[in-house]
Amino acid sequence: MPGLIILGIVVIAVLYVVSIYNSLQTIKTQITASIQEIGNQLKRQASLIPNLMESVKAYMGHEKGIFQMLTDARTLSAKAQQTNNAQDIDKAIDKIQSVVPAINVLVESNPEIKADATVSKFMDELTDTADKLMYARRSLIDLTQSYNQKLAIFPSNLVANMFGFKPEKGLGVAMSGAHLEVSDAEAQDVKVDFKS
Repeated sequence: MPGLIILGIVVIAVLYVVSIYNSLQTIKTQITASIQEIGNQLKRQASLIPNLMESVKAYMGHEKGIFQMLTDARTLSAKAQQTNNAQDIDKAIDKIQSVVPAINVLVESNPEIKADATVSKFMDELTDTADKLMYARRSLIDLTQSYNQKLAIFPSNLVANMFGFKPEKGLGVAMSGAHLEVSDAEAQDVKVDFKS
């Protein structure tokens, strides 16, 4: 009888270790898939940008700055896709997020461009891609946090150490700067006046 109890405890312990190991491997695989999805969206964006540029060139010969922004975004996207480096991915996503609003303003201010169906289609696709990049980025952040948390908490950290699991870096963010500070103006409640 005592031998069966010990055997039962050993079986439960082994099943627990296998369960933790499998959950860590699953999250690690999901992190890799999330990085690949970011690369996929960057590749999609890199192919959309030249098409958008060609569609808009006829209307915007005088807007050289926007073309440089688009070219820079495409270059960063291609680099991030090749290197799969978190910092390169982050730079490419940030560049896209700065280009899309600038293009939207330009399109909105030019009725000829706004009316062009091709430009409109490419703008929708580019905006959709930027949204998908943000979602993939958020997924990567969440998965990395979950994985690293399992490496840090007891008792899963024992299993992680036993099998040599290492923390994932995720996307890099500067640990100082204006993006970490909230100004007094930003902390104030927004006042809306519909009477004016």
